[in-house]
Amino acid sequence: MPALYASTSILTALREANQVGDLQPTTLVAYRAEIEAVFDAGDATSLAAMGLDAAALADPKWRDQMRDHGEAHTQRFARELVAQSYNGLLVPSFAKGAVAGDSNLVLWRWGDAAPSRLELIDDEHRLG
Repeated sequence: MPALYASTSILTALREANQVGDLQPTTLVAYRAEIEAVFDAGDATSLAAMGLDAAALADPKWRDQMRDHGEAHTQRFARELVAQSYNGLLVPSFAKGAVAGDSNLVLWRWGDAAPSRLELIDDEHRLG
């Protein structure tokens, strides 16, 4: 299952979706979520225990790391979290214009039931 990314605010979502160039058409959706076992990458102590810090998470050279080593540090980090049975990662936003408190939820496990229940909110059937 591919990862799902969610932001904590509309502005954060727009910044994340449009990090390069001009604003592009963007669709925003809302979810109800009950996700357990989410690693908080905003906690410097927990992050250090995993061998990373905020600067490593924000490193814009992840593509170069992939090319040169086959895997970026952040990809290794996510793989380790999956192996430790985390369902996702709460990570600060590093998009241009992000402020303290802007964050993203990256999920690699979700479904219709606990411990990783995720439900699209579309009460008015606008997406149908």
